[in-house]
Formats: sequence, structure tokens, C-alpha cells
Amino acid sequence: MKNKLLISIIGIIVIIGIGAVLYKTSKTGSTMQTNQPGVVTVVAAENFYGDIAKQLAGGKAQVVSIISDPNTDPHEYESTVKDAQEVSDAQVVIKNGDEYDTWMDKLLSASPNNNRIVVNAADIAPRKLEDNPHLWYGVDNVQAIAASITNALKKQDPADSASYDSNLQTFDNSLQPLIQKMNDIKSKYNGTPVALTETIGLYQTQPMGLNVLTPLAFERAIAEGNDPSADDVAKANDQITNKQVKVLIYNSQTVTPVTTNLQNEAKQNNIPVVPVTETMPRNVHYQNWMMDQLTALQNALQSTK
Repeated sequence: MKNKLLISIIGIIVIIGIGAVLYKTSKTGSTMQTNQPGVVTVVAAENFYGDIAKQLAGGKAQVVSIISDPNTDPHEYESTVKDAQEVSDAQVVIKNGDEYDTWMDKLLSASPNNNRIVVNAADIAPRKLEDNPHLWYGVDNVQAIAASITNALKKQDPADSASYDSNLQTFDNSLQPLIQKMNDIKSKYNGTPVALTETIGLYQTQPMGLNVLTPLAFERAIAEGNDPSADDVAKANDQITNKQVKVLIYNSQTVTPVTTNLQNEAKQNNIPVVPVTETMPRNVHYQNWMMDQLTALQNALQSTK
């Protein structure tokens, strides 16, 4: 009886040990492998930052994006024990900041590490709009954030600094078509009135010279998950029904009865609806994601001429 009990206890210990190893090295869609020579461990709060980090690392980093599901709302995300373990093990952590991913702050506080480098996009972005944390929609912001990520990789892996610098130059070059696309839209449609369901589009509509008529208070309320005032809802609806705007730019990840009503009214009035998302779709790069949305907007504006 004692021998059987001893065997059972040993079996349980072995199972727990195996489980701990699997737990530490598993992550849906990716695997965090720690303590590998020449491999920097990176954790990004959102998949667009994770994708940028992968491009900059060029295979010299193991990158995990905590939010990788395009249907997940980063505002409402609740971190897991796995997330905490990965942040604890990471040499570089990338977050948006500006109260967009506050759950990441809690994970960082729970595992203090003087050797870990935290890249906070909100501290780096050269162009920040008030009460608008969607920094990655500004190409100029992304250029600065990419440079900061590169510096973090170089500090953790100085031997490969030249490679990281080269990758950054390649990445910067890959953003030029986006800048050119935005310049093309501005040259043809500067001053064109458009509507937004929320503030995410402002980082692009402003440099493109598009005239957003939707009340800013309406956009902010939707972005923050609040109900817009009755007056602002009426103004936004009137702009659609009276065809004062040419295009409706619609955040398909922040959907409420109010925004759905705007979308339906736009369709009824033959006003093109251009969907945008907060998190990046699967199996694409940041550049493709932005280009697809800008091209859709350009096509929508062209159809109104």
C-alpha cells in the first residue's frame, strides 16, 4: 500500500513538472522560448506592434503578441496567467500606453525586472491627438516607434546591431508607399467632407486634408464605449441623411446601435462605407493592413465624383 502511494505521489510530481514546462513554453499561435543565446524575447501588447517587431528583428527575436485575435477589443481585454508569465520572461515589452492597454501596466508591475526594456508608444509618438490613443494609425508615429523598438533590440543583442539597423531601414522604406498613397488622396480630395464613427480615423484624415464633420464629442464617446449625447447623435444622423458627407469611415470593431444606424442610413443614401479595424487582421503585415484600408477609402472617394 505504501509503495502504491509512493508511486502515485511520484507520478503526480512528474505530471506537474511536465505541465509547468508546457505552460511556460505554450501560447496560442506562437511559442515563447526563453534563454536562447542570440534570441531576444519580445512581448507586444497588440499584434500590429508584434508584427513590426518581427520585421525589425528579422528572425533574431521570439515575438509574442498578446492580442492577436482581430475580434478582441483591446480596451476590454483581461490578461491571463500565461500573459503574466510571458511578460515576466520578456527582455523587451511593447505597449501602446495612453490608457489604451492598462492591463499591460498591471502585468509589468507584477514582475519587476531591471533588465527588461519597455517600449511605450505613447512616450515616443511625435504626433499625439488629444484623447485619442490610436497612435499606430499615424505613419509618422510608427516610424518613431519602430526606431525605438530597434534601439531596444540592439541594447539586448548588441552583436547584431548592424542587422537591426539594416532591418529598420528596410522597414522605413516599406512605409513610403503608405505616405505616397496618403499624399495622393490629399492632392485629389483635400477638403472633402467625411464622417467617422469614432476617433481612430483622425490620425489619417487630418494629414490627408479630409474634412470630418462628425461631432468630435460623438467620436470620443463611441471610442470610449459611452453613449453620445442626443444632440450629437442627431447631428451625425442629419449629416448622413442630408448627404452632407461623401464617405462614412466605420470602425467595425466598435459597433453600437448608434453606429449601426449610421451605417444603415449611409447605405440607404448611397454613401460609401469604409470599414477600419483597431487590431490587425490575421496573416498580414502592418503595411498591407494600412494600404488595404487606404485603397478602400481612395476608391470610395473616387466613386463619389
